[in-house]
Amino acid sequence: MIRVLLVDDQAVVRAGYRVLLEDAGDIEVVGEASNGPSAVTAAARFQPDVICMDVRMPGGDGLAATRAITAAREGDRPAVLVVTTFDPDEYVFGALEAGASGFILKDCEPEELVDAVRRLAAGKGLVDQAVTHRVITEFARRRRVAADPAAAGMLTAREAEIVRLLSRGMSNAEIARELFVETSTVKSHLGRAMAKIGARDRVQTVVWAYENGLVEDR
Repeated sequence: MIRVLLVDDQAVVRAGYRVLLEDAGDIEVVGEASNGPSAVTAAARFQPDVICMDVRMPGGDGLAATRAITAAREGDRPAVLVVTTFDPDEYVFGALEAGASGFILKDCEPEELVDAVRRLAAGKGLVDQAVTHRVITEFARRRRVAADPAAAGMLTAREAEIVRLLSRGMSNAEIARELFVETSTVKSHLGRAMAKIGARDRVQTVVWAYENGLVEDR
């Protein structure tokens, strides 16, 4: 059973999430919080696998809460799923840099939210397809730095190439087609690359690539 903590300042939103997530059968909502500080407390108390985190909340925003929760955790639990309207502001990108494992839009279909929770619980970070391009573009603008030879030297040429393609928003299947290899080969190289750089999921791998200048201008 996947344990989920809901964080949103609107009770009606939390109630809606609870119903649709628990209807999935393999998800249990173990707690709720209405602001950032209470989310940090609830995360320590309930030990969820996934936290559905609102961004803007009176009394303490989701950015500070995400930073505190990811700094205190051991391993990759809990994973933070930012549920957002995706206004182009510092909160969204700050949450990603603070350690959020994925994003999804508040107006998504119910099954998309369920799938996102399952993916994060399985250790697969995601960025909603509707916002992928904007996330990647904004990171390109904000985090563009000169390539770090030491960072690049951590990866083989093939691993670095796959990380760059991943940072363009490509799926494993798309990368495989681009490089004329099997999808299993892409997964193998990407897994080794993530282990070397200490990234727990695809989203954090993209962050690392931008922060270390591995992504070239297109």
